[in-house]
Amino acid sequence: MRRRPPLSNVTETSAGTVLRDGAFGNATGLICRECGTTQELGPHYACLECFGPLEIAYDFPAVTREQIEAGPANIWRYKALLPVPDDIESSPNTEPGFTRLLEAHNLGRELGVDKLWVKDDSTNPTNSFKDRVVACALSAAVEFGSKVFACPSTGNLANAVAAAGARAGIKTVVFIPSNLETPKQVNSAIFTESLVAVEGNYDDVNKLASEIAGEEDGWAFVNVNVRPFYAEGSKTLGYEIAEQLGWRLPDQVVIPVASGSQLTKVDKSFQELIKLGLVEDKPYKIYGAQAEGCGPVATAFKAGVDAIRPVKPDTIAKSLAIGNPADGIYVLDIARRTGGAVEEVTDDQIRDGIVLLARTEGIFTETAGGTTVAVLKKLVETGQLDTSLETVVINTGHGLKTLDAISDRVGPVATIAPTYDAFAAADIV
Repeated sequence: MRRRPPLSNVTETSAGTVLRDGAFGNATGLICRECGTTQELGPHYACLECFGPLEIAYDFPAVTREQIEAGPANIWRYKALLPVPDDIESSPNTEPGFTRLLEAHNLGRELGVDKLWVKDDSTNPTNSFKDRVVACALSAAVEFGSKVFACPSTGNLANAVAAAGARAGIKTVVFIPSNLETPKQVNSAIFTESLVAVEGNYDDVNKLASEIAGEEDGWAFVNVNVRPFYAEGSKTLGYEIAEQLGWRLPDQVVIPVASGSQLTKVDKSFQELIKLGLVEDKPYKIYGAQAEGCGPVATAFKAGVDAIRPVKPDTIAKSLAIGNPADGIYVLDIARRTGGAVEEVTDDQIRDGIVLLARTEGIFTETAGGTTVAVLKKLVETGQLDTSLETVVINTGHGLKTLDAISDRVGPVATIAPTYDAFAAADIV
């Protein structure tokens, strides 16, 4: 863990937390997303007035494209727009971000979309977008003097927390559903000796984590008591998309929905870029993608209601299997405000989406990405997405993490003897 500076350069919060001056960059406090009440920066996630969710408020300085472009090729090029200190690069972390934005000519032709891009976050340090959010959460945990870095997770987050904690030299404990895919369990256990499998689904694991966070001092649960800081990391996806498009916003974005935080923060990033004058103000549509086996937000969107009815997940897309999504109501607001939608697909369609992306663009995605591609296809087929507009789909993780989902769909086309005659008889091509 990074060593703390002398006390002459720190302030103490009402919660007793000692913070460095400028520990959170241009962040000014926490603001309730429901009632607008503000409170000081600290390891808090619920409003003291109405118990609504908190997010970070800022006083941004003038930021130019040139300043950002001069930064490192990772998320810290946007540090002025994140709740992190100016010296964040000197703190040991996994340095995620600035992943590739690929123009998907083949997939676009297959689906009939004129201008299609894939934001491929499978190339992050632990092969998912979770490295972004964890890097921001780790910075906050260090500033709060946390002794344990922890999370409840459907897999990718556990991988990212365990790796980031190892890099920073802080104790990590990660909690997962006991039926999680084996590759994701191994990808966490290799980084930490404290992988805890919990009997139940993600919502059961999250409930346990919330109880531990309330009882144990010094534990930083990235998506519980430091959630406002953690969630801001997803904004960097939106920043990068805009910068990689030549400092402009896409017309349409399709984003997988688990808790819904990623989708809400991409929207927030677009709004911040507009307000800062870094991109031209323009309309854009945001679409959410869910699996039918865990689609409470899609169900609410189609029913035209605001309340999210929790469900018990039953889908191969385990990284999206959050039956009671914390940001679900905000996803509904954004989809409706931007003219987008929230759609769902079957497990078989998810498998088809994985294979389709691999065989058109050479990108092997996990089940969350398969969900996004399958939803894109469904949106086109149902006329909900304008195929003439520039569209970005987000691939959040690598397919090596969810091999079981497609292992029975791909394999050798034939098994032949090592002779030309056997090859010719097989009629492979």
